[in-house]
Amino acid sequence: MKVNVIGLGYIGLPTALILAAHGTTVIGTDKNLAVVEKLNGGIVSFDEEGLQGLFQQAVNNQIKFTTEYQKADIYIVAVPTPYIKRDKKVNASYVISAVKEVLEVCGKGAVIVIESTVSPGTINKFVRPLIAEKGLRCGEDLHLVHAPERIIPGSMIKELENNNRTIGADDVEVGNKVKALYKTFCKGEIAVTDIKTAEMTKVVENTYRDINIAFANELAKICRSDNMNVYEIINIANMHPRVNILTPGPGVGGHCISVDPWFLVGDYPGLANIILAARKINDSMPEFVLERISEIMEMKGITDVSRVGLYGLTYKENVDDIRESPTLQLLECMRKHLARGIKVYDPFVHENIVESQYQDFDEFLQAVDLVVIMVGHRQIIENMESLSDKTVLDTRNVCQLANVYKL
Repeated sequence: MKVNVIGLGYIGLPTALILAAHGTTVIGTDKNLAVVEKLNGGIVSFDEEGLQGLFQQAVNNQIKFTTEYQKADIYIVAVPTPYIKRDKKVNASYVISAVKEVLEVCGKGAVIVIESTVSPGTINKFVRPLIAEKGLRCGEDLHLVHAPERIIPGSMIKELENNNRTIGADDVEVGNKVKALYKTFCKGEIAVTDIKTAEMTKVVENTYRDINIAFANELAKICRSDNMNVYEIINIANMHPRVNILTPGPGVGGHCISVDPWFLVGDYPGLANIILAARKINDSMPEFVLERISEIMEMKGITDVSRVGLYGLTYKENVDDIRESPTLQLLECMRKHLARGIKVYDPFVHENIVESQYQDFDEFLQAVDLVVIMVGHRQIIENMESLSDKTVLDTRNVCQLANVYKL
């Protein structure tokens, strides 16, 4: 069996590598020539624990990388699916483009697996018509499957191997064929269902998490308004055996939790009310952090915003993924207020992508009086004493120094 993985980003590359490492013949395709050349040169295109080792196992099994689509038995499409901010609906253009090119090279009986997260009904609305336009019949000339990814940066390999999966297919036999492929590396349970149920299940998973986070963030705002310690309140409430409140933070980032709930808001207007409220709460957190920064600057007599430093650019700890990061959202809030000059540092972001970004931790600390911990990277946790002479706003509740302000 030959598999062509389309899209070699945060989802496609680990999937291609783990399949190849477990004996499947894999060709990875990406339209970004620089990514393909880097991979063919023996270097993974992003930082992730265990990825370089998995890459070597895959290369030993002769995985190939190219910008061209290849003839294969199974195609795994793992391209981005952002939402259209105007109407809050899925932008399926990358999926549509990938499937169109697959249809130019695939043979009869091929299986097209969409791993990209999409809103319920997307495959029926956008993908099936492409097949019909080619004069092909689903279920006879080729087969459609939806197997939404379930991994997170920072723990990709572990989650690929151990997380449960969902496979949606028109035909149970085809679903089980794809299940057997994933079972070559996946130790978790794999449920086989229909395509629309699989689409809905993935979006619901991330929406559930977004709502939980929103509750914690709203609690933080309530407690701040009445001078209560939200962290102590959450800790005590969580002593109840049926309560598990999450920790508030500066916002929600990443390509999944901050995006997928909008699919339901856009597709089910007037029905997704709690979901919409949760999105608004989480999207408001960078502005809330900015307000806290202003309050602390006034209390501490800091008049120059250039003496304020944001620690962390990524959307979560110990990864290099900056997609939808709360720090970038906060910087956008500042631009709206015509404020500039705030310093930024992240040990995992090695290229300067924003103004006043530092690449040396010590130089960053010397340049600021107020440090805002936006991401709880292990570096800052292991070097808390370096903040002892600074004023600190800790949005992640990782710092226990005496001079620390919290959300």
